[in-house]
Amino acid sequence: MALVRKNIAELLPYIAGKPIEETKREFGLKKVIKLASNENPLGPSPKAVAAIKKAVYDINRYPDSNSFYLKKKLALVYKLDSENFVLGNGSDELIDIVIKTFVSENENIVTSERTFLEYEIIAKVNNRRVIKVPLKDFKFDLAAMKKKINPKTKLVFIANPNNPTGTYVNQDELETFLSGLSRNVIVVLDEAYDTFIDVKDYPRGIDYIKKENLIVLRTFSKAYGLSGLRLGCAISDKRLATFMEKTRQPFNVNLLAQAAALAALEDVAFLKKTRDITLKGKQFLYAAFKNLGLSFVPSVANFILLDVGKDCLAVFKDLLKQGVIVRDLKQYGLNNFVRVTIGTLNENVKFVKALKKVLTS
Repeated sequence: MALVRKNIAELLPYIAGKPIEETKREFGLKKVIKLASNENPLGPSPKAVAAIKKAVYDINRYPDSNSFYLKKKLALVYKLDSENFVLGNGSDELIDIVIKTFVSENENIVTSERTFLEYEIIAKVNNRRVIKVPLKDFKFDLAAMKKKINPKTKLVFIANPNNPTGTYVNQDELETFLSGLSRNVIVVLDEAYDTFIDVKDYPRGIDYIKKENLIVLRTFSKAYGLSGLRLGCAISDKRLATFMEKTRQPFNVNLLAQAAALAALEDVAFLKKTRDITLKGKQFLYAAFKNLGLSFVPSVANFILLDVGKDCLAVFKDLLKQGVIVRDLKQYGLNNFVRVTIGTLNENVKFVKALKKVLTS
């Protein structure tokens, strides 16, 4: 008898972005910038920080297991009901909840190649089969994915925008995909980067939840700057949400995260500032890449997929020595690409200088 389940023994785990402190220790650096994990370069919302300071004296108490006030606030923001929301310890936990709730042992999940790795990793942890469809021009090929759906398919994961490519599925593509889809299939739209959208034909997932078997994932990790607190929400019709609540662990969203998120939702000015600096930074990096003669994939997120024209792991390691952390995409099979998060102007300038030095050395 094997000690470990076969699917776990064979699992390739998720590789997270390299931490700043580890890079400082490893290379003896005093200053390091991290443009690897699509975090908010401005830090957290000031209102969120103030709320955490106020709530910290209550951490001897368990948090509200149902996140009553946070759900009520989310319902107000999205013009829905509290019962439309399921909260989780980041989107990762919500992906796990969705799979555990809806996918039986003999059923499968359809998604794309070169998308957020956790869809496949968490599915494999739960011993569920994943059918992957190649990207088309770095985009989800919804037509090809629809052809792969079979009577055993229960979930479809669509990252919109997609991580790590920064591309998106437009409204016509999504509606064509949803049209005629079996009522036994649930579509999960992961909208982690929705704040940074600057196109007019982007479909808002919440506009479809009342008429489709559809779950929308949102996060407080990116635009709101709360990555370290781990908080995400799943938005769906009340029927699907009720089932997910049965699977969710009690107290999965900690007290400080709830307090911070409530305050962050009020900080409209911070959200606008984050969006503005990201859109300006994107244009700066586009121009810099063109000047360096580098190809990149146009993005609607807060990161850019960049073709460095050589082994991405070597470029990643050389950039570390310059005090710059980006994300190499070896794990995604994109061997000549790195993903760079759009930072502050100073961070973007430092990155471009370091990249030029690395590529010309």
